[in-house]
Amino acid sequence: MAGALNGVRVLDFTQMMAGPLCPALLGDFGADVIKVEPPAGDAMRHTGEVRLGGESDYFLSVNRNKRSVVLDLKSAEGQRAAQALAATADVVIENFRPGTVGRFGLAYEDVRRENPDVIYCSITGFDPDGPDRDRPALDPVMQALSGLMSLTGDADSGPLCTGMPISDFVTPVIATVGVLAALYNRAATGKGQKVELSMLNASVFATMPREGHYFATGQENELLGNRHFQLVPYNAYETRDGRSIMVIAHNNKFWHALLKGMDMGTLESDPRFTNNADRVANRDALEDMLSARFREDDFDTWIERLTAADAIFAPVRGLADVFNDPYIAKTMVAKMAHPKAGDISLLANPIKFSATPASVDLAPPVLGEHTDDVLAGLDGPGGGSPWRADKGSEG
Repeated sequence: MAGALNGVRVLDFTQMMAGPLCPALLGDFGADVIKVEPPAGDAMRHTGEVRLGGESDYFLSVNRNKRSVVLDLKSAEGQRAAQALAATADVVIENFRPGTVGRFGLAYEDVRRENPDVIYCSITGFDPDGPDRDRPALDPVMQALSGLMSLTGDADSGPLCTGMPISDFVTPVIATVGVLAALYNRAATGKGQKVELSMLNASVFATMPREGHYFATGQENELLGNRHFQLVPYNAYETRDGRSIMVIAHNNKFWHALLKGMDMGTLESDPRFTNNADRVANRDALEDMLSARFREDDFDTWIERLTAADAIFAPVRGLADVFNDPYIAKTMVAKMAHPKAGDISLLANPIKFSATPASVDLAPPVLGEHTDDVLAGLDGPGGGSPWRADKGSEG
């Protein structure tokens, strides 16, 4: 079955992660995504130390469902080829620093002269109109500036970056929403438009719903680790055999279910813990009791008891546990062959469609793998030869 975006051509000028995940998602939905890379390749190809057949695990993760074309955008030939491709695209996505694409003749104003109904998505680190527009931006910088780091950690650790690059993740996901909304509007009106998003603004947006507490009180959130500033219990507890279980009881129904599963029913009548406000006020005493109780039995015993009591909980799992879970392996892992990396596993798209399913069909491309195929139909310099970019430096 064809995907929801079958027939949509996306020209992808993005690098690293805050850009490439957006066109990868569009590719999951059936779009034909052409990834334009400099001769040295997307910088993500050279990030980190893990390699599978010479291919970076970082690059493989966020560049499926794309075709790779190598163009030297610092050369006149490369610029003309890129401009010709942009004229054929439904969507153009770039994440250069502000002003860079204009030097290549690929700014929104340049592209829409030849392609007036194009959807042009520009992803930047900082707002192009802001004071830091020219600064380099990577995920940890955005986590720090946006306030996200101030929400993670505890009193001993201080502010922490999240365990995954959340700014690099949320930015392209929100950008994908913007592109889809613009495509919907174009289908209704016939008009294209520019979609702009900065990593900083997307990261500030990702503080939701913690911003609500600040707006209401003017107070910073206290660093509480796995604990919650307004809900108790809400924490991970270690069992007798050294594993951990995450527990939450956001109302009295699930507080009583937790007590049932833990055989601590006497606390139901304890005035210190009658409702959530009482439990917040007496957090330390309750945490000590729950921690001590969890250490009395093994992990498997607690899983059985809490499941029977219909408490809200989950085992704290590592990635090995997650991807060896038969259900996750079936629904969230796509396996395919890569020409250099061999057999690889990628995350499947989590969205399910009844008529136009998302799918991971193309392995992340080898650098320049599709240059000849994509450019073969373009009239190049020197009497119609396809453009090539075998030499040059990163654009």
